[in-house]
Amino acid sequence: MSIKNQKYKGVLFIICSAFCFAVMNACVKLSGDLPSIQKSFFRNFIALLIAGTICLKDRRQIQIPKGSLRWLILRASLGTIGILCNYYALDRLVLSDASMLNKMSPFFTILFSWILLKEQLRPAQGGAVLLAFIGSLFIIKPNLDFSDFGSSLIGLTGGIAAGCAYSIVRILGQKGVNKNFIVLFFSGFSCLVTLPFLILDFHAMTIQQILILILAGIAAAGGQFSITAAYCYAPAKEISVYDYSQILFATGLGFLLFREVPDKYSFLGYGIIIFAAISMFWYNNYYLPKKEKN
Repeated sequence: MSIKNQKYKGVLFIICSAFCFAVMNACVKLSGDLPSIQKSFFRNFIALLIAGTICLKDRRQIQIPKGSLRWLILRASLGTIGILCNYYALDRLVLSDASMLNKMSPFFTILFSWILLKEQLRPAQGGAVLLAFIGSLFIIKPNLDFSDFGSSLIGLTGGIAAGCAYSIVRILGQKGVNKNFIVLFFSGFSCLVTLPFLILDFHAMTIQQILILILAGIAAAGGQFSITAAYCYAPAKEISVYDYSQILFATGLGFLLFREVPDKYSFLGYGIIIFAAISMFWYNNYYLPKKEKN
């Protein structure tokens, strides 16, 4: 397969992932007034079953190389925090706002890769991260009404935790941990952590809510495996910008299902963050290679 065809497949898979995660978020919001922990458990339990089935077919994938267990636990802990924060925000914010705050994770991945992996952080890349953070403030809209501000801040915290978790995935990849096993470990860990809280504060669910959460779990698994496949076909710097198509899907689903229309400040924030993402994409793929050649 040519490099060009691989890139096209990578773009296709990452757009598929964006759609799956948008559907997951819509289902989580559509499932109604249930605790975020309960929603998280069902989402991860479905992903656990799917990842477990894949790994059991090839038991060689179930291996923990020396020195990687602590990183697996840290990745799973941060991933669980990220999901809980995201689900909390989804229940209280406009769907597209919550999705965009969660999509701050690529920028924080760059920061944590600089901290944990000692990867070089160029001024232009740091500027893009700062610009994206400014854009997030238009979505968060800090004010004295803590009900909205607090929910937005928790949503942003979810994006930060996810960004750190993704940088740790890169560490695990360097240590030779199988990608499917990373998904399996994360899903199993999250289920174990949330299970006691689920038992203590279980809310009875209707058949409709159960079906919606099962669909959320299937969509989440589809998103996880699609994004893994995408980064197998092409480098993140070449295709990550297409992940922001999730905001288009989220805005459309938010209007169709909940009649939500983001305000002008949110749209301004979307524009700033997407501009920062496209600028970083151009810098990494066009400007930087030309500069290094010279």
